[in-house]
Amino acid sequence: MHVSVNGLNLYYETHGTGEPLILLHGAVGASEMFAPVLPSLAAQRQVIAVHLQAHGKTSDADRPMRFESMANDIAELIRHLGLTKTDVLGYSFGGAVALRLAVQHPELVRKLILISVAFKKEAFLPEVRAQMAQMGPDAAVNAAQRALFTKLGDLLRRNFDWTQEIDALTMPVLLVFADADQYTLAHIADFYRALGGGQYERSSSQLAILPDTTHYDVLSSPVLGTIVNAFLDR
Repeated sequence: MHVSVNGLNLYYETHGTGEPLILLHGAVGASEMFAPVLPSLAAQRQVIAVHLQAHGKTSDADRPMRFESMANDIAELIRHLGLTKTDVLGYSFGGAVALRLAVQHPELVRKLILISVAFKKEAFLPEVRAQMAQMGPDAAVNAAQRALFTKLGDLLRRNFDWTQEIDALTMPVLLVFADADQYTLAHIADFYRALGGGQYERSSSQLAILPDTTHYDVLSSPVLGTIVNAFLDR
């Protein structure tokens, strides 16, 4: 299905029934990224898988690609669907959008699941930052991707630091990382600590490190669905 929001013809698809859960995919892909974990999630709730700006079946718009504006797109979709507070899960690129949604529109987010996400640019390992700096039209495998890769390159070269905004989050957050991810271990600890974790007393937020996974296959972990469902049901 498509809905017009902020100059985009935004595509989303639904799976299952029950309480809503919005899924936001990683870069240069779309909802098919969630294929390994989707059956587990949709067995208990209505999953709303969105295609972000210029990805999958969603059109591009005459605007830069920014996490902040894409978060506003999702806020408009939530309102269009007549939802109030809803659960949101984002992976990587989509995780940054989900994080900005929680920051900019906290009244719309009940629980937040962030899979392999950074809250500042310097959290990425040096070799990953070097790869991000090379993103651009030359990385596209065909002409149809050139506009997307151009905008992605511009976005990924921008500096960002959302430290203060992370400190202000009040909803429960589940952080999920691969044990061979693309961020420093210090960032993972700092992220969890900023959400109230790492203390003797139990926090409303949780941290999961998935074994034998990388940034690129963490969604295929056989335990991911169980962890996410348990967090949402808690």
